[in-house]
Amino acid sequence: MRFASIGSGSAGNGLVVEAGNTRLLLDCGFGLRDAVTRLARLELSPDQLTGILITHEHDDHAGGVFRLAAKYKLSVWLTHGTLTMVERYLPKQCNFPLHIIDSHLDFHIQDIRIQPFPVPHDAREPVQYVLGDGTRKLGVLTDTGTSTAHIESMLSGCDALMLECNHDMDMLLNGPYARSLKQRVSGRLGHLDNASSARLLAKLDNSKLQHIVAAHLSAKNNLPELAKSALSEALGCSEEWIGIAGQEQGFDWRQIM
Repeated sequence: MRFASIGSGSAGNGLVVEAGNTRLLLDCGFGLRDAVTRLARLELSPDQLTGILITHEHDDHAGGVFRLAAKYKLSVWLTHGTLTMVERYLPKQCNFPLHIIDSHLDFHIQDIRIQPFPVPHDAREPVQYVLGDGTRKLGVLTDTGTSTAHIESMLSGCDALMLECNHDMDMLLNGPYARSLKQRVSGRLGHLDNASSARLLAKLDNSKLQHIVAAHLSAKNNLPELAKSALSEALGCSEEWIGIAGQEQGFDWRQIM
């Protein structure tokens, strides 16, 4: 099982997860041409994808999903709440399968087991996912304003984690955002800051952890070294062991053994 990012941040998100003969794209916040170019960096073409999972309706996650799905006839999985909010993106003649998922029920897409879980975020019915091949598990958590006991239960015992480190609280409060936006980002339905992510990480069972990647970093309110410092302190590991999902390059394939 392996995973790679085509970009992570407020300008667009996309994560590829592969197990066996199954290859899923988790979110696509990029235009069609850009998404194809970014996938090519991973030596992939869109027609090699099994389908696309969506976490929620915000443009940086769902804005490019349906053009990609329509052009390459890719199946899409999303919650009912997300579907009601993305109808503006749907082509008049939907020529690809849409699958409505329950945010509390596991399901399989060929070789990959999908475990969705609800998160506190300012969207209609947002979810995040744990994806596995029956032996190994990748936990993904971005776009949540706070942790919950259920989130921590879902992410415990994973072999790899992609964890939101959106902002440094001091940089956000002293930065260029308007007061209302600062309140939204730092609120209960906003995004996790470095310290909150570190506290969450410290509560998990990390005994199997092979990879940890800080994701969805703000370009204006965070620095990679601050995210690395927070997560490495929580794990008691070297900062060099903490990966970063960048906005432009994402990150290359990481193998889960």
